[in-house]
Amino acid sequence: MTAASAQERSRAGGLAFAICGAIAFSGKAIIVKLAYRYGTDAVTLIMLRMLFALPLFAAMAWWASRGQARLAMRDWAGAIGLGVIGYYLSSFLDFLGLRYVTASLERLIMYVTPTLVLLLGWLLHGKRWQRRHVIGIAISYTGVVLVFGQELHVEGSNVALGTFFVFASTITYALYLVYSAQVVQRLGSMRLVGLATSVACVCAIAQYFALRTPAALLAVPMPVVWLSVLNAVLCTAVPVLLVMMAVERVGPAVTSQSGMIGPVSTILMGVVLLGEPFTGWIAAGTAFVIAGIFVFTSSSRTRA
Repeated sequence: MTAASAQERSRAGGLAFAICGAIAFSGKAIIVKLAYRYGTDAVTLIMLRMLFALPLFAAMAWWASRGQARLAMRDWAGAIGLGVIGYYLSSFLDFLGLRYVTASLERLIMYVTPTLVLLLGWLLHGKRWQRRHVIGIAISYTGVVLVFGQELHVEGSNVALGTFFVFASTITYALYLVYSAQVVQRLGSMRLVGLATSVACVCAIAQYFALRTPAALLAVPMPVVWLSVLNAVLCTAVPVLLVMMAVERVGPAVTSQSGMIGPVSTILMGVVLLGEPFTGWIAAGTAFVIAGIFVFTSSSRTRA
């Protein structure tokens, strides 16, 4: 095998990892919506997800820490703060929102995260905007408004509450992305993700036992338990590893662009597994969001 063919195979594998990771991530909303059908609440669902994911993320943190220097206090503080904001709080708000909105609308709202990262960068660090950013934001948010208006008309006022929770989740995750840059440089991405997600898992478990009695676990339907195992493994831990392997092989830009399959896969799974409606408004809204994010994240100049 020549070096060129080996490199081509590596890129093809990286692209496959990126696509599979995006689809697996998008399945989280489907599993949460299925679990809600058994009468379970958000506090229980996020606890179960984090409980089963904790050993996987703790192992990731341990693996990434081998042979590395011990963490300084500021690194511990950074990992804990980012874990609370970016994984625990963001996940909990997302779970709350999914009780009131469809998986399709949730994924479209979450997909505008890059626009919020830019907005926070402007507010906190004075980063400049480019024309393509403004155009991309206008296009993508038009798509979200289209789908939101359709759901508000069909489902009623609870959609507004759910949208608020999901959008708040998106803001907290954008904060994580903004503030994680310096910590990532010191710790590395895998070590930071392992530590931050482990912190989030502990927070979710502690929240449950602060608000519920241990005996309440006995009343959780077994299908909810198995759905949570699936959520923790297939839609939480595995996608993180897939995306990391994709970034290593094809870079962050291609990996990010491949993530555009996420909203489409969520809508398809929502229609097939949840019986969610698929209308012209949803199709148009999805097209607007994907097109807007494509414009937003594309290079400002075309290369030959």
